[in-house]
Amino acid sequence: MTDRETVGSVTLDLTDYSGEDLYSDGAIEDVLLDIAKKNPPSEFPRIIAEQKSWPVFYHLSPFRTNIIDWLPFKKTDKVLEIGSGCGAITGALARRAGSVTCIDLSKKRSLVNAHRNKEYDNITIKVGNFQDIEPHLDEDFDCVLLIGVFEYGQAYIGGDTPYEDFMRICNRHRKEDGRLIIAIENKFGLKYWAGCREDHLGTYFSGLEGYHAGGSARTFTRRGLECIMERVGIREYSFYYPYPDYKFMTTVYSDRYLPKKGELSNNLRNFDRERVLLFDEKQVFDEIIAEKEFPLFSNSYLLVAGAAPDVIYTKFSNDRAPKWAIQTKMVQRAPEQIQVEKIPHTAAAYGHMQNTQKAYALLAKRYEGTKIEMNKCSEKDGNVENGLVFEYCNGITFEAMLDECLSRADMEGFRALVDEYMEWLRYGEDEQQSVSNIDFIFPNILVDGDKWHVIDYEWTFEKYVPAKDIAFRAFYNYTLGGEGREACRELLFKEILGLTDEEIDAAVCKEQELQSEISGNHVSVDGMRELIGNRAYELDGMIGHCHYADERFVAQLYFDYGEGFCEEHSVKLKDCFVMQKDLRIEYELPQEAVRVRIDPCSNMCTVSIRSIMVNEKLYVGEDMETNGCWHPCGSLIFDSEDPNITINVAGGGLLHVDMEVMELPEILAKNLVETASGQNLLDRTKCFIKQKLKG
Repeated sequence: MTDRETVGSVTLDLTDYSGEDLYSDGAIEDVLLDIAKKNPPSEFPRIIAEQKSWPVFYHLSPFRTNIIDWLPFKKTDKVLEIGSGCGAITGALARRAGSVTCIDLSKKRSLVNAHRNKEYDNITIKVGNFQDIEPHLDEDFDCVLLIGVFEYGQAYIGGDTPYEDFMRICNRHRKEDGRLIIAIENKFGLKYWAGCREDHLGTYFSGLEGYHAGGSARTFTRRGLECIMERVGIREYSFYYPYPDYKFMTTVYSDRYLPKKGELSNNLRNFDRERVLLFDEKQVFDEIIAEKEFPLFSNSYLLVAGAAPDVIYTKFSNDRAPKWAIQTKMVQRAPEQIQVEKIPHTAAAYGHMQNTQKAYALLAKRYEGTKIEMNKCSEKDGNVENGLVFEYCNGITFEAMLDECLSRADMEGFRALVDEYMEWLRYGEDEQQSVSNIDFIFPNILVDGDKWHVIDYEWTFEKYVPAKDIAFRAFYNYTLGGEGREACRELLFKEILGLTDEEIDAAVCKEQELQSEISGNHVSVDGMRELIGNRAYELDGMIGHCHYADERFVAQLYFDYGEGFCEEHSVKLKDCFVMQKDLRIEYELPQEAVRVRIDPCSNMCTVSIRSIMVNEKLYVGEDMETNGCWHPCGSLIFDSEDPNITINVAGGGLLHVDMEVMELPEILAKNLVETASGQNLLDRTKCFIKQKLKG
């Protein structure tokens, strides 16, 4: 086997490859490799939507790169990516850095990486075991990245202190002024408390319970990671908080800029597995933020060991058509100097920057001399293609002010705020007016004393849009943010705007059409959850189903002590069904019982008996009395809502029952009984004739 292979301009270094992939996710990797070989990355979004597959979405989505696209890379940087997998972020690194050295255990995954990034001549992928490759690595990388890898330190390194050793080894390969960057889930992330399964094990509450059941991965709280760094000797570091999590991050916060109440409402992101909904995460996040405990419950961490980047906050708005895809950053150049930047995510978005700059001038003129102030903007580094720079404004969002009124049940105050909002929305309104800001929504208004700062006005058009239509957008988006807000629909839509149910439905459709246009009609990240199809089960529904199951999936045993069966001598068994169809019973029978009646349920059904035993005695059909009808296939059909099977017993013993019970509609149950009865009669007649002929 040659030590090197090339795919396009990418080099695969196989010096330490054993010749066999010791880690694989199975056939899906062949699918991924086939896609990467036959399609350019520009086709991946279409394929992802068609496949409706979590692994395809996870490995090939362009939005995976958000986690590193805000970090300050230079074209001279030398980058080490450990655990590069299928190359979800490798291409983004190659575009911005000087060279990228990847390490991955799997050759097949590395081939996916190479084929999707074959245009880049600055990528080398080293295939093999990390411990074999690591001793030969340089120690002057500007950046060492472990994105979704550090949690597998036990598998990578082994030993008594695998995570300390893993961090220590990785850290020694960065320059003194370089950075070690780790993206990892927080084992105390709020989504796990709320009912999401643990990402690596697929079980509920595993991390919260300390991984007592084992598994190959471990995640950590912030304090847990800090303890590891303390033992390793890393003193300079900063934490960032990707939201909703690091895999498909839309926003990243920092200790210098933490989330505000009302901001964390996009929490239903269970792409990989079904989940339960134990509470409203948005409402709980608001309480956590108020208690200043967000870092403890952030779903993910991005740990930067080394000098902290200047960026203190980033929001990606790139799940859009390319001409509107942007990134918003807050950059802290000095302790008291923060500026906001909007950066075009694609070359096609340069025009959107120009339109935003023009919108500022038009809106500032419209509201000149009022309490409404447009956030001033200017070209970044003197060129709109580099983006726009905005002043940083202090204040509380109008959205948070409304939420505060709701929390105090102050509906008079709530109504007064909305009335003032409507007044300013209509200010200067004229059908001849040539400018309308349809982005005049509650999160985009910062209230500071008697000033209202409008911090975002990118959706401004040089045409007349009725204030009523803009208000609907603001109200509609507000009511999507939780149950408390939802309760305001009647007030906002009907009392204030005077809309009928039909008009509300039409306005919702119009808003959805606008969002579809903005997204470029591609399937959004949120939309992929619906396509993949993993459900989120609400707690009330689960409890309701449990009550239903307690009524429907209950077996009953009756004991005859020589005087017949009665309710007094019976027991109900509520936890004996598996998957609502497999009835499994183990019950110690009373010694005095002479007969036992088994009622598998209380509805018409078909019963397939796998076994009925008492101690070592196995009961067959001729040993049983039943009010059902034996079907030629060997199952019992019951057209009664009191199905039962009776067996004779003596001296007690352990009863074992194993049968499949399936509920039947009445018409089907009666037809099956009629058919089976006719067949049984025919069989008995044939048997009688044969016996007569033999006689």
